[in-house]
Amino acid sequence: MSFQHPAARAVAFSLLAACAAPAFALDEVTVALAIPPAVHDGAPYAAAEELGLFKEANLSVKTIVFQGAGALLPQVAGKRVTFGYPTSEPVIASYFSGKDPLPLRYFYNGVPGNTMEFAVLADSPIKTLADLKGKQIGVGALTWGTIPGGRAALRTAGLEPGKNVEYVAVGALGAGFQALRTHKVDALNFNSSWDDQLEFSGVKIRRIAYPPVFQETAGNGFIAHVDTLRDQPDLVRRFGRAYTQAQLVCEANPTFCVKAFWKHNPEARPAGDEAKNLAEATELLSRRLKRVLHTPAGAARVPGQYDLAAIQRGIDAMAKAGEYPSADVPLQKIFSNEFVPAFTDFDRAALLRRAKAAQ
Repeated sequence: MSFQHPAARAVAFSLLAACAAPAFALDEVTVALAIPPAVHDGAPYAAAEELGLFKEANLSVKTIVFQGAGALLPQVAGKRVTFGYPTSEPVIASYFSGKDPLPLRYFYNGVPGNTMEFAVLADSPIKTLADLKGKQIGVGALTWGTIPGGRAALRTAGLEPGKNVEYVAVGALGAGFQALRTHKVDALNFNSSWDDQLEFSGVKIRRIAYPPVFQETAGNGFIAHVDTLRDQPDLVRRFGRAYTQAQLVCEANPTFCVKAFWKHNPEARPAGDEAKNLAEATELLSRRLKRVLHTPAGAARVPGQYDLAAIQRGIDAMAKAGEYPSADVPLQKIFSNEFVPAFTDFDRAALLRRAKAAQ
């Protein structure tokens, strides 16, 4: 056994650490979510971890859940988290508050088509939005950023939320499903993937869509403090690229992504028939990615891109419904497509081969 003087050993260790640091010091990224991740929206994070996509981008990514966009946005504005993933309505509304708008900007359109809808039990007499008059509608929490869009949809049908139709907090996922099953509420205002899960559980439901003008408005997306976008553009590009890669991996091999999600979130793994649960979760994820990565006509979307014209039409409808005092909003300050070209700057064919080979 050789012996080395402590001082020499310390110098050698310091040099080794200095050489090793660039290879191993990952940039830490914290993503604030407005609702708990489920397999349909949480699988890409797990796939990115499992395949090493975040690590290859020199990132260490973790997620934190807050109770809705109202609780999430101050975390991003205060730079206590790196990115957030809220819906867009609260940020747009901040421009009408009479105070300084939130110093935030969206850089990645995560849900380019509106996935929100109303759901009632299949034997309910409620068949249209107008039929919700005098009823109670369940949401996860009253801080949810999706509520203004739901109210606007109801007003478009001639209703007045708070007067002849009420929103009530029932909790997310299972808690909300139970509230509908036991008739504590007449309808749920959840996203389509959550309603898919409710159907997979054996509950027959009827879905009631928002009016067409709201269908292509921006839903949830990644948002950052404007300082982060200015000072750390490479971090933004790397994160958006890795997330895009993960979504494409999950589209190509959804079964792998479901298994990865269950591995990283064992509490989310359902009990019972393994094959049945895996098939249902795989279908759930595939449906979600079809809505996110493709238009209703089947054309491929540009990952992360915002359609500002469609967003403006949605804002016009929100203003007409009384949710916004006007439709005069500086969209370029709220939504950015600056980083979008970087999100697909990789060898897609090689990625898909890797995805299909993943077990």
